[in-house]
Amino acid sequence: MRPSLHRITGVRVYLLPVQTRVPLKFGAETLTSATVLRVALEAAEENNHRAEGWGETPLSVQWVWPSLVPYSVRHDALVEFSFELARAWAGFPAHGHPLETGYDFQTELLPKLWSHFNQERSAADSGTYGSAKPEPLPWLAALVCNSAFDIALHDAFGRLVERPVYSTYGREFLTRDLSAFLDSAENGNTLFNGRYPADFLLRKPATQLVAWHLVGGLDPLTAEDLTGAEPRDGCPILLADWIARDGLRCLKVKLRGTDQLWDFNRIVTVGQLAFPRGVEWLTADFNCTVHDPAYVNGILDDLKSRSPAIYERLLYVEQPFPYDLEANQIDVHSVSARKPLFLDESAHDWRMIRLGRRLGWTGVALKTCKTQTGAILSACWARAHNMELMVQDLTNPMLAQIPHLLLAANVGTLMGVETNSMQFYPDASAPEARVHPGLYQRRGGLVDLASIRG
Repeated sequence: MRPSLHRITGVRVYLLPVQTRVPLKFGAETLTSATVLRVALEAAEENNHRAEGWGETPLSVQWVWPSLVPYSVRHDALVEFSFELARAWAGFPAHGHPLETGYDFQTELLPKLWSHFNQERSAADSGTYGSAKPEPLPWLAALVCNSAFDIALHDAFGRLVERPVYSTYGREFLTRDLSAFLDSAENGNTLFNGRYPADFLLRKPATQLVAWHLVGGLDPLTAEDLTGAEPRDGCPILLADWIARDGLRCLKVKLRGTDQLWDFNRIVTVGQLAFPRGVEWLTADFNCTVHDPAYVNGILDDLKSRSPAIYERLLYVEQPFPYDLEANQIDVHSVSARKPLFLDESAHDWRMIRLGRRLGWTGVALKTCKTQTGAILSACWARAHNMELMVQDLTNPMLAQIPHLLLAANVGTLMGVETNSMQFYPDASAPEARVHPGLYQRRGGLVDLASIRG
């Protein structure tokens, strides 16, 4: 008889404020603080054996809901929806494995909660912006709020069966194979019949991962960029000092997507500064600000002709185009013919990945903040269709860092993992760092997961 969840017996929610030491620019907005949603969820087996699991995610308003609507309005909506989710999870029937329960919640109940929440909010907020209709909470925001509960459910199950949760994603624990969750783009369900997530995960998870450092659009690169307002907290400020202290090998460069010359010069400047200091790879992240593939192609072609060494070491391009993929079905084959092109904000689930693949995207940036369940299923679909994987950060501090790094260690990525909370929230994770020091520092260009057990 398979061990299985029987019911959820308790849910607790915590809201933890964190302040950035330096600002982080997301597209057109800048993040200086965030609320981290932490969830404790208790689950029970049929014999009433119980265990409590923990899940956490930053409610990164600027990333999940780019808008001109005031930050406080968007932030408060995310918090309110999180409490709606707590009530829903407390009453949700849990059956089988957390992947099965998480999938059922996400496909059956979450869309109804999200729709009802937006209807209620629209009715209550009518008139807040004069005659303008209030913006609905985006689906990506709903997923991020839900992720803390979903991660906690997986964690609780691992505690119930006293196994690392990644060792439970096979036929020994799951009552449904992948064909119950996924369709193949070409072959109906046949690609996933009799196959389980364990078939697409690494048999031996990585214990060390190459760490990607984020070069934000506001980050000073050289002494000429300093304003005098920078923090004096012992952490590096300039890029060269970060590279030297952490032994960095990989840099993710945030771009504007609205100023082609600035974006080109930013990539070149970072490359010229970084490569002589031992950095090996760059990526370019446009955060959904581009609407025409010609914009990205122009930058790539200029790099290839004017800075070929930098072009060769640009590993991939991340999410230049609007994240609502269904509303913006842009053919991107011309971009991916030049460099691997990764979905990030658009990759809500495997169905969006399937649409993206048809449009020309070649890779997927997974995030635990879109739920552990969704990340595992998306990884399986992408792997089955020969798409590359990365695991990208949402500037995950504290407990949120642990499932984030475990995902990268178990799915296998193109190159390591993005991890940047030590740049922006270095003090927030001090208690967790005492238990898992290798997870919250980058040394020799790596993060170390050796301290994670069970």
